[in-house]
Amino acid sequence: MICRMRSLFKGLSVLINDATPISAANVIVENGRIDEIQLGKYGMPDETSFDEVVDAGSLLMMPGVIDSHVHVNEPGRTEWEGFETATAAAAVGGITTIVDMPLNCSPVTTSLKALQTKLRSLQHKCKVDVAFWGGVIPGNKAELRPMIQAGVVGFKCFLIDSGLDEFPHVTEEDLHPVFETLVGTGSVLLFHAEMDACGCTRSVQSDVTQYETFLQSRPKEWENDAIKLVCKLCLLYKVRCHIVHLSSSEVVPLIQHAQEEGAPLTVETCNHYLTLVSEKVPDGATEYKCCPPIREQVNQDLLWEAIRSDAIEMVVSDHSPCLPEMKNLDTGDFMTAWGGISSLQFGLSLFWSEAKERGFDVQTLVRLLCKNTAKLCQLDDRKGTLKVGKQADFVIWDPEEKQTVEVPMIEHRHKLTPYLSRTLSGVVHRTVVRGRTVYERNKPLPPPSGQPILLEVASKL
Repeated sequence: MICRMRSLFKGLSVLINDATPISAANVIVENGRIDEIQLGKYGMPDETSFDEVVDAGSLLMMPGVIDSHVHVNEPGRTEWEGFETATAAAAVGGITTIVDMPLNCSPVTTSLKALQTKLRSLQHKCKVDVAFWGGVIPGNKAELRPMIQAGVVGFKCFLIDSGLDEFPHVTEEDLHPVFETLVGTGSVLLFHAEMDACGCTRSVQSDVTQYETFLQSRPKEWENDAIKLVCKLCLLYKVRCHIVHLSSSEVVPLIQHAQEEGAPLTVETCNHYLTLVSEKVPDGATEYKCCPPIREQVNQDLLWEAIRSDAIEMVVSDHSPCLPEMKNLDTGDFMTAWGGISSLQFGLSLFWSEAKERGFDVQTLVRLLCKNTAKLCQLDDRKGTLKVGKQADFVIWDPEEKQTVEVPMIEHRHKLTPYLSRTLSGVVHRTVVRGRTVYERNKPLPPPSGQPILLEVASKL
């Protein structure tokens, strides 16, 4: 849906990309795209010609956040989440585009037919734009190029049990024909990079209500070994590869070495690894469980240093909700609870709350949460920065204002999150997608106007 109007967005604090200072600016939008940017100006002598004038005042206006790692779980598991609630949470959180993972929906998105089923399921539900990852499982290489032609932004695979029988993990033997299929496509292969090298899930004979028991069951070595394999294959085939939700800081030097050797390899981490630490997880608090696990304070500090050195280039939510009863709240059993953290709505504030205390600026935020995630998904021709010709996706927010996470404000279908009662810096006042306001603070959410994003492939593969 194109917003067919001419609008003026003006502000005293506008950040158009990660390489420029904050300044006053007028951003003129026509039919959903940026038509003109007037830096150093605030307002115009005659604004009556515009269909809409939005005055951000001293609030910060910047590119909308692109969260490239979201599990929406529709179709098939809408009791877990769904496009309606997930995109509402995104809109309230200043996120203008989400990229939906190929699981835990049913059917999983490992075929063209399943992708088409997903596209039918989201009609008239989305508050923000949605792009799509396909899935790689043993034996589905023939589906990959048809899914590329249909517009997926790339693919995800697991090197360890995914938790879903219908999305089995791949081995190195499975991956060689996958890489051969992807050579020359420009697509990217995402890895859940944990690998149980001994072929047996580690069992720890300790109190299952203590977080340390779960932490010991998913050691850093699992990530380290998996990423060694990814680096090897990435260098061999020179196909774009991406490590999702990096948790182990130990493997950062290996990643940097592979990149220096020419591997087209990128890395993300998640807000829970940058915000939460294992030492402070309460007994039985299974809302903290995710895979790979939240690790120690010293590990977290090293992840932040990897961000500072640009070894980690993106920060995402890995929003992975489930039914509350699947979290074993009654028993507090970490070992059998579903792994996944709900946090989509709060990603901008979560990152900024910790980043500003560590001396990072908002330009770094734009690079990690907007520009680089757009590039990963091949959306940087239209999103990720404010530039003439690009889609008018903005977030207008107050980085200094604080909010405390409380149940009534949460738009996710289920409200269980480790961030309840946590006070965060940064409050979103308005979210704009393709020139249309999809969220305005203290007002009801407008009807859905988000669109599915399908990449256009220039030629036959």
